[in-house]
Amino acid sequence: MQTLYFFKKSSRIKNILFISVLLLIGSFGKLQAQEAPFRKGINLTNWFQAASVREVQINKYTRKDFEQIKSLGCDVIRLPINLHYMTSGAPNYTLEPLFFQFLDQPVQWAEELNLHLILDNHTFDPIANTPPDIEQILKKVWPQVAQHYRNRSNLLYYEVLNEPHGISATQWNAIQQKVINAIRAVDTQHTIIVGATNFNSYQSMAEMPVYPDTNLIYTFHFYDPFLFTHQGASWVEPSMEPLAQMPFPYQATNMPALPATLKNTWLESAYNQYSTDGTVAKVKEWIDVAANFKNTHGVKVFCGEFGVLATNSPSTDRVNWYQTVRSYLEEKNIAWTTWDYHGGFGLFKPGGNDLFHHDLNIPLLTALGFNLPPQTDFTIKPDTVGFLIYDDYLGAGLSNESYGSGNVNFYSPDLPNNGNYSISWAKAEQYNSISLNFKPDKDLSELRKKAYALDFFVRGTAPGVNFDLRFIDTKTTAPNDHPWRAVITLDAQKVSFDGRWHHLHIPLTDFAEQGAWDNNQWYNPEGKFDWRRIDRLEITSEHAAFNNNQLWFDNVYLTDQDTAQVRQPGTVTGTKKNQNKSAVHVYPNPARNHLTIKAETNGKLTYEILDNLGRVLLRNSFQSQTEVNILTFPAGVYLVKLTQTDHSYTIHRMVKVD
Repeated sequence: MQTLYFFKKSSRIKNILFISVLLLIGSFGKLQAQEAPFRKGINLTNWFQAASVREVQINKYTRKDFEQIKSLGCDVIRLPINLHYMTSGAPNYTLEPLFFQFLDQPVQWAEELNLHLILDNHTFDPIANTPPDIEQILKKVWPQVAQHYRNRSNLLYYEVLNEPHGISATQWNAIQQKVINAIRAVDTQHTIIVGATNFNSYQSMAEMPVYPDTNLIYTFHFYDPFLFTHQGASWVEPSMEPLAQMPFPYQATNMPALPATLKNTWLESAYNQYSTDGTVAKVKEWIDVAANFKNTHGVKVFCGEFGVLATNSPSTDRVNWYQTVRSYLEEKNIAWTTWDYHGGFGLFKPGGNDLFHHDLNIPLLTALGFNLPPQTDFTIKPDTVGFLIYDDYLGAGLSNESYGSGNVNFYSPDLPNNGNYSISWAKAEQYNSISLNFKPDKDLSELRKKAYALDFFVRGTAPGVNFDLRFIDTKTTAPNDHPWRAVITLDAQKVSFDGRWHHLHIPLTDFAEQGAWDNNQWYNPEGKFDWRRIDRLEITSEHAAFNNNQLWFDNVYLTDQDTAQVRQPGTVTGTKKNQNKSAVHVYPNPARNHLTIKAETNGKLTYEILDNLGRVLLRNSFQSQTEVNILTFPAGVYLVKLTQTDHSYTIHRMVKVD
């Protein structure tokens, strides 16, 4: 009996050990499955965060920027997109073909460089609550995105919605499930990123279900203590602009006084609590909430945003906060993307030119564990040759900072002088401006001496419109200096606004100093305009509102050549876009070898096939039906533009497969 008992006992021990090993292996596998497939990266902000696709400056970033971001040690980019604004609006929310044409570029660069790319639906207002009916928009836009990208690599991710807030967890969780289902009806391959309400709060993750879909990543954002990370922020209610020099970690002797405008608000409570909340221990305790959700539920968790606004924060304390948060996220095996690259929370030194080899904030990069590219001092040198300002796209080193209520469209297809687009401007009120910022500033002094000119084409619908062209120099720190203007006014005396293109060649020497507007005050000219430090070029409705008049601009250069010619003799009286696509059929789609275009309308039509950069690959005319050989085209997405004799047109998206 004793021997038999020992045998049974030893067998039971072996079984227990064997089961324990299996459980250990299973637990290890589960832990492995919890990790996101990427580790660290950045948010590439203010690129696709535009009011419409027509305002996206696609040349703001290039493949070279993606290469530089990867060289920092990043393996992921989160791309915020005002996705709902890239559509035709209610009720169908059809995504514009131009949006996919633009977005295909960063998707392709990411795949070529083996970078993970998160398409973040960043259509949100921090002040306005997320409406419960947003479900209808999300269920319309995301299947379109999924349909377009379902066959692309697994480096691509869909993030349902950035920072939903003011909506109950119960409502949002149910909406998010329906959006997951809508995406999965089209695309079962790509990972979807989901988050909790209350601004993707880690504290609200506990109210979020573990969805049945196993191909998800759960995201949260981290900006605590908020009083430190958002000091100087103007978009907070109440505004935190007056708050500055909050320390981290908390130090009683370094605490600034609480501004009077923040007293008797929720920020006063946060201020009184800061001795506890402004500590390393508290930061780690907060991050543990997300880490515990990750470990308890066995899911992948990702910190999509964290950062400190540089405006009013002490630089050393800011770096300390990043070091604390980044290192603890990594200790907890939580992937992250910092907010942001260029911007108020960014990786570049405040007040610089945001140049990769000259302006990176090295202490901040060190705190984030990034690689450190060599840095050199940057000096502005005089331009000695001309350069492009606009020709279908803005030129290098230019950013759109237009202001006012006017409708600016950088990709107007209305009879451009050449290429695919021109800039159109309508419904401008007085003092609205198309404002193009040079970064870094331009030294145009040598070009002015060499008789270079602003050379461009302009077209207007009526003689009652006039506008100013002006260069604005950089306001320096010198006493009594201001952003001085050099201006020329264009009106019906200088150009005929008859709906046709007119070529203008205006020497820089024709621009006269006008004065300066600074701090809500006008300063008369003092002969101080400096062609060595040009900050921006503006086209401004200085004299009156446009009313129903409209302007177009094309082929804008600084050049010494006065040889440009009007190539488009047509007349425009307003936008002519035919939205009726039923009159023309393009099939099959997807297509492999040949494409058939059939028109149900009378008269000659012209077809153009464009690639994802808007370049015309084929152009021809036909009467009622034609067959196009696309056998030599590489697989991808193309646009087929059909133009009728009255210049109305339709655009069809076509997929070429191998």
